[in-house]
Amino acid sequence: MTNLRTQKRLAATVVGCGQRKIWLDPNEVSEISNANSRQTIRKLVADGLIIEKPVTMHSRSRARALSEARRIGRHRGYGKRKGTADARMPSAVLWMRRLRVLRRLLVKYRASGKIDKHLYHELYHLSKGNTFKHKRALVEHIHKAKAEAHRERLLKEEMDAKRAKTKAARERRQERIVEKRNALMADEPEEK
Repeated sequence: MTNLRTQKRLAATVVGCGQRKIWLDPNEVSEISNANSRQTIRKLVADGLIIEKPVTMHSRSRARALSEARRIGRHRGYGKRKGTADARMPSAVLWMRRLRVLRRLLVKYRASGKIDKHLYHELYHLSKGNTFKHKRALVEHIHKAKAEAHRERLLKEEMDAKRAKTKAARERRQERIVEKRNALMADEPEEK
């Protein structure tokens, strides 16, 4: 059989692909073997005696199926793990994510007026001190704190009202006593 290595190399440079992608027509071997220049190779390519092979497919269907299974927890057992739990998902990263979630929530609540700056400051430090396990815990704490503050405010108002009432009563009593004393003082000289 004729050696067509040169023709294959020339065809690869003409077509612009690798030599393994060149197909030479086995029925036209004699005509291809006569081609010893790039120009004649171009003519053969145009005639269809030399063709660039199509790109071979590499299916990702199996990889997709595997990743889909892994997403729901398959193939993740002890036998598949190479690193420590902290290497696979660093606790520092989890902490940063959680803290950023909590701080974002606090900023949003402060901006919308749901919490005042004093409560914000207090909750900011509590968040930093790992008091809240997640966002829901923080929201529940905020509701409780607001309810407590409201209750304290009502109690304070009641106590203030009671104090004001007793103070007013005391002042009225004092005035009555002073009036009585003045009346007695006024009556005494007349008796003499």
